[in-house]
Amino acid sequence: MTQLPSLKEDCGQCAALCCLALSIDKGPHFAIDKPAGVPCPNLSGHQCKIHRWLRVEGFSGCTIYSCGGAGQRVTQELFAGQSWRDDKALTVPMMEAFRGMRAIQDRLAILVTAQERFLMDKDDADRVAEMISWLLPDALDFDAVRFFPGSPREGEIDVFLPSLRKYVER
Repeated sequence: MTQLPSLKEDCGQCAALCCLALSIDKGPHFAIDKPAGVPCPNLSGHQCKIHRWLRVEGFSGCTIYSCGGAGQRVTQELFAGQSWRDDKALTVPMMEAFRGMRAIQDRLAILVTAQERFLMDKDDADRVAEMISWLLPDALDFDAVRFFPGSPREGEIDVFLPSLRKYVER
């Protein structure tokens, strides 16, 4: 069985995908407006120039955001450590993959939590294990990741998850 990927961000293994792919709106958590696809002006390579002062500089939203491990999975698993910074042709594909991987990691986190915390009947436990296997590195390629949002697999997981409420209510 493939090892479970981390569900926590590891910015050192990422190509600053959140600083590129996400849009931000000026307000109480962000000092600027930034559209998706435009690198944050605070980036220097893959590092934040103001990381130590994010809150003071008006970027508290950056301090509370987590990609759930999607950034490093995209950078390392799908792009073998390559970066949009080094090859501009990777910008759109990496953004598309980041969007899909965030959806994958969100569902993976829920399924893993259910598997670890709930004493499920055999059918539900088997179903959860099967769905987790769909989201592991060996089961995913670039197209499976970028087309995950809106896919039958995403839909199947989303329809199944509410059935686990019976274990929460116990």
